[in-house]
Amino acid sequence: MTEPKNVAILIFDAVEVLDFAGPFEIFSVTGRRSGIEPFAVYTVAENAGPVLARNEFSVNPRYRLDDCPAPDILVVPGGHGSRQQMRNQRVLDWIRQVSDAAELTLSVCTGALMLAKAGLLDGLRATTHFSALDLLAEIAPKTTIERDTRFVDCGSLITSAGVAAGIDMSLHVVARLLGEEIATETAAYIEYPWRQDTAR
Repeated sequence: MTEPKNVAILIFDAVEVLDFAGPFEIFSVTGRRSGIEPFAVYTVAENAGPVLARNEFSVNPRYRLDDCPAPDILVVPGGHGSRQQMRNQRVLDWIRQVSDAAELTLSVCTGALMLAKAGLLDGLRATTHFSALDLLAEIAPKTTIERDTRFVDCGSLITSAGVAAGIDMSLHVVARLLGEEIATETAAYIEYPWRQDTAR
């Protein structure tokens, strides 16, 4: 069997919980019923120590930016904290550097704003949480904003709409990499009503 793909999920203060927990769950449980482990999933934060997610939900990141294993898949979630991270040049530089080497870069919700600030959305189509679509259009004028879709697949970069849409996007990635049968099995395992035809 091939080595599992590293899936790094960035977390930061005031991150939306389901934005990162949804993809974390999907990639963590994929393959369980088939006896395969295609993904090695871990969280990463700028610094060591607890991250206070939405409503002060405390999360201990497994890695810091400086010691994070090179990811094959990078997940950038959103939430109120993304507004501050949009001005965090160290984090934006790390996203840009990691994305250049990764197979896939994914954003959930307003994580797309961070990708835009990192210069990764120019010339692409993208989406985000419905409340931030106009802001995304403002900060990413070279990006075509998709307003009525769960997620947008542009090849090596995939953006999703808000919160729970990250689950649909993650299952889409599983289907793309491992086949729709494995993705359907994963959705059934977490008892999630998933349809593959939700992207543009």
